[in-house]
Amino acid sequence: PPASTRCRRSRRGLRRWLLSRRRRRRRREHVGADGLAGRLVEEGICPVEIWHSGKLRARQTGKALLTACNPVAQFVMVRGLQPADPSDIAADRLAGEQREIMLIGHMPNLPRLLRLLIGRIGDKHEVGFPPHGVVALESNDEGITWREQWRFGNSD
Repeated sequence: PPASTRCRRSRRGLRRWLLSRRRRRRRREHVGADGLAGRLVEEGICPVEIWHSGKLRARQTGKALLTACNPVAQFVMVRGLQPADPSDIAADRLAGEQREIMLIGHMPNLPRLLRLLIGRIGDKHEVGFPPHGVVALESNDEGITWREQWRFGNSD
């Protein structure tokens, strides 16, 4: 066959391989979100509102958690959960909040937000956020101060 035909065939093969890798990765991520949802259900987590960043992966994770934890919860895209957003946007929004809210965001914003909420802004290496994980916080003064209740990662 002419060189152009060989080239076309190899591109098609490469494209098929990339698509199949993406499908496998999506399947794995979906299983990960479902496993996370199962753990949250075991913990009795039932948020009345789920806030997400609006990015595709956050929406996908949020929908899995919404379905498992509380299908009638509000599912809302909010500012302040994107990777480069300042953490004080979400922290300000949480001030005065008394309901059970679930936030779905991204690294490096989530560790910054966690440190800000629990008052350990300078402890960059001591206070991390588990990759593909959950950290539960509690406030007894309407969102002014927060303390960590528990945490787990997807590998726990």
